[in-house]
Amino acid sequence: MQDLFTFYQDRIDVHKDSLYVIKKRLLRSSTLRLVVFFSICAGIYFFYGQTKLLIALVLGGGALFLFLVARHGALQHKKNRLLALLQINETEIDVLNRNFHSLPDGDTFKSPGHYYSQDIDLFGVGSFYQYANRTVLPQGSITFAGLLLENSIVNIKTKQEAIAELARMSEWRQDFSATASLAQTETATDTIVKWLKSYQVFVPGSMKILPYIFSGASLLLFVVYFLGYVPESLVILWLFLGLGITALYMKKIKKLGTAASKMQSTFQQYNQLLQQIENTEFTSELLRSKKNAILSNNEKTSVVIKKFSKLLNSLDKNNHWLYLFFANGFLLRTMTHVYHIERWVEKHGKSVEKWFDTIAFFDAYNSLGNFAFNHPKYTYPILEGEKAVLKSIGAGHPLLPLEKSVLNDFEIKGEQFFIITGANMAGKSTFLRTVSLQIVMANVGLPVCAKQSWYSPIKLITSMRTTDSLTDDESYFFSELKRLKFIVNEIQKDRYFIVLDEILKGTNSTDKAKGSRKFVERLVASKSTGIIATHDLSLCEVAEELPEVKNHYFDAEIIDNELHFDYKFKNGICQNMNASFLLKKMGIVE
Repeated sequence: MQDLFTFYQDRIDVHKDSLYVIKKRLLRSSTLRLVVFFSICAGIYFFYGQTKLLIALVLGGGALFLFLVARHGALQHKKNRLLALLQINETEIDVLNRNFHSLPDGDTFKSPGHYYSQDIDLFGVGSFYQYANRTVLPQGSITFAGLLLENSIVNIKTKQEAIAELARMSEWRQDFSATASLAQTETATDTIVKWLKSYQVFVPGSMKILPYIFSGASLLLFVVYFLGYVPESLVILWLFLGLGITALYMKKIKKLGTAASKMQSTFQQYNQLLQQIENTEFTSELLRSKKNAILSNNEKTSVVIKKFSKLLNSLDKNNHWLYLFFANGFLLRTMTHVYHIERWVEKHGKSVEKWFDTIAFFDAYNSLGNFAFNHPKYTYPILEGEKAVLKSIGAGHPLLPLEKSVLNDFEIKGEQFFIITGANMAGKSTFLRTVSLQIVMANVGLPVCAKQSWYSPIKLITSMRTTDSLTDDESYFFSELKRLKFIVNEIQKDRYFIVLDEILKGTNSTDKAKGSRKFVERLVASKSTGIIATHDLSLCEVAEELPEVKNHYFDAEIIDNELHFDYKFKNGICQNMNASFLLKKMGIVE
């Protein structure tokens, strides 16, 4: 862990040194701009009346001033980027110190109807999402949450290779995230995609040639006008003819211009992220395929988008009345711009969603690569057949500090069902979430919190935190029955690892014991695999009749009138419960 602290602190020191240099250059740049500006003003004052010298001063000084403004903007961008890189590394040090509760918690991604999102601390304050997520873009955050919720067992090895590759690319990951953090766009990518899909072309195909013909005719008209062959009135009439042609489409042009001004910055800033992807040689199959998805007929997508960004920017010229009046009156320039924008939309509009999705993918996978980099002691599960659904040596919960976590070994074979008993606070629920998160992380392609792990890919389904619903007028018990019904239906369609915590809590103890036993028998008969934690010791008797069921427990001991937990996963049935002791210890009962 100390090596990680050193790594991030070294990067902070490097970026602070670079930031110090940039700030000095910005100060010099600001001073130089002021000197040039006041020099131009002084020159105009002292050389007023000397036309040629004045023109040269204004043109030369103006060009120098604009150059300095552009250079100052570039320096400011470098400063902002360095500040973003500093923030990235400072955040990593905070997270290494377990200070991550101020990060986005992803609570909006919780879904009671999902297979497991409500039960295993996946979202919310102190959740795995909050701990692991480093996405910068809104769509990247959605993509990252989607990966955690996907419950897919396809191409796990391919995902592992991609994450392992990005884990090694720490500088590239941070550069990408810093660039993405500066992409402050006015319009969301999904809004742009919807707009492109619904866009209706309104400029006729004749506008491919007509503006050039009209411009040539305008040039010829000027020549003959200056030669004195045509009257001035004909030039004015021609001007209004051009304005009239443009006016036929002006309402739609203005609407397009409004949309273009909002989209332009998004395309411009996302283009930088595409360039970073295009200019990187990836070795893993998944990353290479994602990179290839943004190649357009052997032309870099960044080049294609850059052209579109310029076309969108060209519509802003209509905000200048001189351009609007003369460029459209004599050259039909706006019609040319709109024609090319519409041809671009027809050719590339359907691909934009894929390009944005690719950027979001890399934003999300950066978080996965960063997680793997920050946990060098974690291990990628070895994928195998049906020997064991999940076998782990030295497994712990990823949200607990490794140095404080009590690690356990366990092996759950196919079609086995564990019944886990134990005293309150002895570690049952933590163990359930440890196993559940191992499955989720393994399916995503992440390394898991274990010294060694073997895994036969399986989907996860849980029932651990059922709640009543006042809005739907549902009791707790009925909500739980609906959840169990959902599980029964799902296991008939696919193979799942089932995790249950104290089922049928909403009924009396006798009814609960009978119902729980019948439900476990139903799960075993369906050849399911999973774990159930319970305080009902009578449920353990089912193991005597069904060889697929194994009893395990977490223990508690009372030593010197104090409770002690070892949090170790053991074979057998718990004999020591602690509810009565705690009631007396806390003075609740005599």
